[in-house]
Amino acid sequence: MRKLELLAPAGSYESLVAAVNAGADAVYIGGSRFGARAYADNPEEDMLLSAIDYAHLHGRKIYLTVNTLMKETELCEELVSYLTPYAVHGLDAVIVQDLGALKMITQAFPGLDLHASTQMTVTGPEEARLLMKMGVSRIVTARELSLQEIRRLYDATGAEIESFVHGALCYCYSGQCLFSSLVGGRSGNRGRCAQPCRLPYQTKGSSREQPYLLSMKDLNTLELLPEIAEAGVYSLKIEGRMKRPEYTAGVVRIYRKYLDLLEEKGPEGYFVDERDQQELFRLFHRRGYTEGYYRHHNGREMISLEEPDNRESQEALYSSLRKEYLDRPLREPVCGRAVLEAGKPARLEIQNGTISRVSEGAEVQAAQKQPLSQEVVRRQLEKTGNEVFYWKNLEVCLKGNCFLPMGKLNELRRIAFEELEKAILEKARRDLRGDTAAKQSGLPGMPDVQVRRREEWELFQERPDLAWSASAETEEQLAAALESQLISRIYLDSMICGPDRIGELAGAVHAAGKSCWLLTPQIYRPEAETYFQKYREEYRNAGFDGVLAACAEAGEAMRGLRIADDFMADHMIYSWNSLSREVLREWGYQKDTAPAELTSRELKQRGMKGSEMILYGRLPMMVTAGCIQKTVKGCAGHEGTLWLKDRMQKNFPVKSHCRYCYNTIYNTAPLWLLDQAEEAGKLGCESFRLIFTTEGREETSLILEQAQTAAAGGRPVPEGEFTRGHWKRGVE
Repeated sequence: MRKLELLAPAGSYESLVAAVNAGADAVYIGGSRFGARAYADNPEEDMLLSAIDYAHLHGRKIYLTVNTLMKETELCEELVSYLTPYAVHGLDAVIVQDLGALKMITQAFPGLDLHASTQMTVTGPEEARLLMKMGVSRIVTARELSLQEIRRLYDATGAEIESFVHGALCYCYSGQCLFSSLVGGRSGNRGRCAQPCRLPYQTKGSSREQPYLLSMKDLNTLELLPEIAEAGVYSLKIEGRMKRPEYTAGVVRIYRKYLDLLEEKGPEGYFVDERDQQELFRLFHRRGYTEGYYRHHNGREMISLEEPDNRESQEALYSSLRKEYLDRPLREPVCGRAVLEAGKPARLEIQNGTISRVSEGAEVQAAQKQPLSQEVVRRQLEKTGNEVFYWKNLEVCLKGNCFLPMGKLNELRRIAFEELEKAILEKARRDLRGDTAAKQSGLPGMPDVQVRRREEWELFQERPDLAWSASAETEEQLAAALESQLISRIYLDSMICGPDRIGELAGAVHAAGKSCWLLTPQIYRPEAETYFQKYREEYRNAGFDGVLAACAEAGEAMRGLRIADDFMADHMIYSWNSLSREVLREWGYQKDTAPAELTSRELKQRGMKGSEMILYGRLPMMVTAGCIQKTVKGCAGHEGTLWLKDRMQKNFPVKSHCRYCYNTIYNTAPLWLLDQAEEAGKLGCESFRLIFTTEGREETSLILEQAQTAAAGGRPVPEGEFTRGHWKRGVE
């Protein structure tokens, strides 16, 4: 059985100590910036440097979370200076979400391992290959993947795979959630999720006694470890950076026990003691546990339904864990040989693993009365107190009658241990001089970006009127869009019809003198892959002018199927900064979509050349493998829309995309920026988009008429409830 990595969470320095002491092979932790747990007790620079040292002294690794999306100024002015002290100090890897940050770190810190965060929503081998070409060494899979999908990803790419095995589950695909952002202004993409999925909701037909339709049970895969290992997972990740250190210690202790058992006995000798399952339950639970998506695509049994029971139920257990893993220092075994010979400096040879040092102390004297014995020397050198090391084996060699004061022996031991500790830590250090410094000097900074913005503005001034596009999910919406003289490009949602009619609809778009593009599924997994492989000729022959890729996996699949030559990245292939946009161009996207969470000012700093901006539409707040229809009534087996009602009596439309087996929860009110079209146009974008989701024919026609007014320089007035999104307020 190959050696696997047990990866533990740390929301504080104390939690890191707990994780290391309990047996984690590696720990992931956030610093003061750019981490996906902004409200954890993340250590400041000095403490984080100490954490790196603590991990390395005990032979463990430490990964820094830099897994949020980054604004232009953050990326160009702050990221490299923030990471430099940690990279120099020996940080083992960085966990990244933002494509621009990935490109920046690759250039600034060659040799520093890069892990693609689960926030990147990697669901298949195509996106994984793109990331690996950028220097990513490890893929953190989406939590929703099955064991078979993980195995396929591993076999296809050979990537180092990291997957979650224990802890809280999000209802939404990580990285695809705008719920907290759009409703409360706290963005999950910035590490500030307010967890609206833990609140009660109602649908028609749901029970008032079981309203927690989005609240997932916690993941527990203790029984599945052999299968997870067989699927190709190398790093088994525990969630819980917001939990107490005692929780971390308790969970790590149990998973350490069973990983060791699996390594020793193999799958045939693997079994789980029910008492350990009970201890995990006592540590923390939300109405029980689930094995997650490893064996099931979704299901009612994964959901808490009732109010989550988050009580940490056993303070006595927490107290014992604190005593064992936090109050008691962890010490590392060393082997040594002390050599004392009169007239020569005392020598202490010491070894820890592959690192050894020879230290010299005071000169040994010839004994006048009572020479030192081996027992006395050994006893004195073994008084290690609270040192990091303890003697696993200590040989004492006395040549002749020797004498050395006890204080000098203590000093010799102290010097030897200090030099060994220094050698261990220095082995991990990095030198950022020379070639690396040259690479850093070539990185884009704000002056470079400002020059680029001016060039884009000059091009904008010379450009004709902006183009307008519309996406249609229904044929009613399409019919209205075809009648609009304003719309020059139409995106046909891949769910708008079956494969037998896709060519007919694309032909109607072309007959109306408009460009026709295919809008891909938001999630591209085996269901979608099977569908498009089966009907590739129908879609290839439809004559699409381009593809609007809602996710990178789908974009690469459409490219491979030769559906079209032109590609645009949708707004959830995030491009918050100019470097992210450069990456998308390198990936073959001629155009991109402006992010929904940036303000007008931040969009201008990012640059909008080649970007399309959404001025109207219900934005997706969650994209989920879980199916609310299935949870409430059972699987219907066909597409449909239901409405989710929150505590404030707001209704959120939920669409079931049964062809691909995922749900989309949309915002209660559409984004409305049509009256801001003139200001938006000054940002330098190339086109505007209207998104139609739940609208009927009449409402679609009305919105198109209002867009026509906006294009003519007017300021249309919205009818009904609407939102400005983050146009002015932004996210922290």
